[in-house]
Amino acid sequence: MMYYIIIPAHNEEAFIAKTLNSILHQTLAPKKVIIVNDNSTDGTETIIDSFTDKHSIFKKVNTTSSTKHMPGSKVINAFTKGLDVLDNKYDFIVKLDADIILPENYFEKIAGIFKSDKTVGIAGGFAYEEDKNGNWKLNHPMNKDHVRGAFKAYRKSCFKSINGLRSAMGWDTVDELLTQYNNYTIYTDTSLKVKHLRPTGNAYNKQAKLLQGKAMYAMRYGFVISCIASLKMGLKQKKAAVFFDNLSGYSSAKKEKLPFLVTPKEGNFIRNLRWKNIKSKLF
Repeated sequence: MMYYIIIPAHNEEAFIAKTLNSILHQTLAPKKVIIVNDNSTDGTETIIDSFTDKHSIFKKVNTTSSTKHMPGSKVINAFTKGLDVLDNKYDFIVKLDADIILPENYFEKIAGIFKSDKTVGIAGGFAYEEDKNGNWKLNHPMNKDHVRGAFKAYRKSCFKSINGLRSAMGWDTVDELLTQYNNYTIYTDTSLKVKHLRPTGNAYNKQAKLLQGKAMYAMRYGFVISCIASLKMGLKQKKAAVFFDNLSGYSSAKKEKLPFLVTPKEGNFIRNLRWKNIKSKLF
């Protein structure tokens, strides 16, 4: 199977060479890799150039957006810039962060997943992060059927069905919800252990704390489901502030009448799916 990779990169000089080298060592090589240098002010671009000069699969795209690491909008805007320079001659497309080390057989196994089951729309492995003792430990949401936004692979037909990725906080949740709405499934492979070099959220701007709740509103969760989801997040992170920040963000979005990310019909499907998942864990 043929596949493309798009890598949004902002000030990634400490990590990006490791990411690009892990791509070069794949047992199934990509057809094209677009690296979107998004307003980097460090040595990121120089490192990218050293790879594009030596390896024809790499291509650089420069773009200028906000210097702030606001979840969702910045990274997906950069991803979209990369998407704009690609054709449709691929079987699956990958959104990859610039602080990732992939196992050598990663995309060979992803291709095998897509080949063996035509209903799979999104596939991926699991993230491992290094602790202070140098041990790589699993860092994954409670939902094991979720593929982390740092390394998501999309079957082309599914990617087209969900109309690409939303430029907003929650993009890597709404894509999976819409994948299921369009009768595709999500596949996670526990054997694919991905090294995530920067712990999740370390680069996020402090202004982002209300965005999760705003995303729940935009995905048409409704208040009750948003409360339950926020409570779970707060308990997982052991931070009561997460619960209150989420609800504050939800209320703010409702008051401001912010635009929704999904249609009313899609929202109804999402709420029913969320209730189904909640009930399955309670009973």
